[in-house]
Amino acid sequence: MQLTLEFGGGLELLCESIKIHSVNVDPQAGEEKLSMKDLLAWVRVNLIKERPEMFMKGDSVRPGVLVLVNDCDWELSGQLDTTLEEKDVIVFISTLHGG
Repeated sequence: MQLTLEFGGGLELLCESIKIHSVNVDPQAGEEKLSMKDLLAWVRVNLIKERPEMFMKGDSVRPGVLVLVNDCDWELSGQLDTTLEEKDVIVFISTLHGG
């Protein structure tokens, strides 16, 4: 499944400073659909190059990370249970900034 992942607000630093990633992620064996929970596990293994604890806590993103699926807050679409479709755009933005 072709997806576009965007990282902002400093999260791109965890992915070798690359903000936009075009990726191909397959559903897990025996599954027809790809969920956000599956995608986050894939991101942790394949994209996050350092300090994964700054992006994830358990199976989800850390508090303070805004997640948008096709410009819609994932809290409105089911969070971890959100079903992804071909060519979806998922944006991760850290709302926590030092100062």
